[in-house]
Amino acid sequence: MSQPSAGQEVAASLVEEKQTLDVLDQLMKPEVQQSLTVLVDNLPKLAEMVTLMTKAYDFAQNIATDKVLINDFAQGIGEFVKPVQEKAKGIAAAAIEAGERSQETANTSVGLFAMLKMLKDPEVQKTLRFAQAFLSVLSERKNEKA
Repeated sequence: MSQPSAGQEVAASLVEEKQTLDVLDQLMKPEVQQSLTVLVDNLPKLAEMVTLMTKAYDFAQNIATDKVLINDFAQGIGEFVKPVQEKAKGIAAAAIEAGERSQETANTSVGLFAMLKMLKDPEVQKTLRFAQAFLSVLSERKNEKA
């Protein structure tokens, strides 16, 4: 390694001196002095804020790195989602089976007596009530927008 030459040392000292003068010039400005006064007056509040932010950061960091908490959270979500997922799978399977059955009987026609017999089925009644209520809600919303 080479030692800095005398010229380099003088240049470095001049740059440092100029920076010091620039800082002093800045400190002489009234708006900078006023800002510093406000900053010094609010140092206790700023220290309290920094302390709270540090605690919040530490808390978040602990939560983010806690493997047990993450696993418990994932299991909790899994327990919540599992029943919904199973119900959705059941509905999808029923829809697929109904589609297959309707394809098997595509060649036969549904007569008036068969329809009247179907109307007595409680599940058909429930579905028809739902469809009626659903169409009623859609109609009301359409009328509100108009």
